[in-house]
Amino acid sequence: MKDVANLDYLKTLNRLKVLNLIRENQEMSRQELAKLTGLTPAAITGIVRELVQMGNVIELGPGESSGGRRPIKLKFNPEAGYVIGVEITRNRTTLGIVDLQAKPIKIIEASINMSNPQEGLLALKNCIDRLINETEIPAKKIMGAGFALPGLYDRKNNSIKHSPNLGEGWRNAPIRDWLQDVISVPFFIEHNSNAAALAEYTLGQGKHVKDLAYVNLGEGLSAGVIMDDRILYGSRGYAGEMGHVVIVENGPLCNCGNKGCLESLYAVPALVRKANNELPLCSISDSLKQIWESKGQVTIEDIITCASDVNSYAWELIKQAGWYMGTGVANLINFYNPEMVVLGGILAGAGSVLMEPLIESMHAHAFPEISKNTRVEISLIGRQAAFYGACLVGIKKLFSNDRTENIYSMTVI
Repeated sequence: MKDVANLDYLKTLNRLKVLNLIRENQEMSRQELAKLTGLTPAAITGIVRELVQMGNVIELGPGESSGGRRPIKLKFNPEAGYVIGVEITRNRTTLGIVDLQAKPIKIIEASINMSNPQEGLLALKNCIDRLINETEIPAKKIMGAGFALPGLYDRKNNSIKHSPNLGEGWRNAPIRDWLQDVISVPFFIEHNSNAAALAEYTLGQGKHVKDLAYVNLGEGLSAGVIMDDRILYGSRGYAGEMGHVVIVENGPLCNCGNKGCLESLYAVPALVRKANNELPLCSISDSLKQIWESKGQVTIEDIITCASDVNSYAWELIKQAGWYMGTGVANLINFYNPEMVVLGGILAGAGSVLMEPLIESMHAHAFPEISKNTRVEISLIGRQAAFYGACLVGIKKLFSNDRTENIYSMTVI
């Protein structure tokens, strides 16, 4: 029985190897697959026949001949299955369905208060059910899901040890157990900055570089780092908490418990709080002050919009934030020496007002030979980077060797 099990596993592994080669290339022939895998033509013919029957591979017709019979070209079928992606933040959740090449079918944003995880995840379950119903995709074609969340995700114990940006209800949260009540397909969990880094590395600014750091400039400040096609996690998965570098000794209390962290001074909540406290002292002619007078308070969107007014309060505030964030980026590139740093999150929407002082500060504080060879770019994917990263985590895991027991039981359609 053991020999039979080993044979079945080897067969499944070979099938996955062939499928991944077809998936990662535009078109391939049986002859090319045999050459690349080392499998016999007969074995390749049998594997391809099964993949075509399962709907994972499409025969395109004859290709160019190099002598003899013209080879039949094969193509991966991205519509063989679909993956759900979810990015969770405290008050806004992005969710959607993509095909197996991350092409979106439908993406929605839901205003869900996640400070109470049980209530928030129940609302999320209802949103996912509605999403599937609205797309009319058969349930058996939903192959998996990926979830991106902020906080310290303990990969060994499948729990969130602490997520200040979600709230105290997420301390020592058994997130894998909770999500099993939300979704019935295989699912995978990733830190939001790591997920966004994967999206930029695969689909965005970094798809032609080898090493990349993604910096999330949002409710929190954190980084995802990819080196040689691998996300850097650290011993428990907590790597990348750039926002908790102390820049002001005995400064404001941070939600991590320390004082003077970069995040406590220049993440979105700190900037909004600072603006609403200081705007009463500003000139009535200031554009952001006028919004404050009208609405009674301002949002980060208001601040970013008004930051384009040179010498205004919002312009000064964003430039100041950019300078101090540049010190964090300088530390990041000193540690990891990535080829590219991609800036994402809502604050990246401030564009050059934020970028110019950030890059100036980075060069001022980083090792010169490192900083001058590091490109800094703003994400082209924008605020949906972590969502797409969650989708890619799902797809990547489903097609990895350690998922062979799931993918073929789910793709017989």
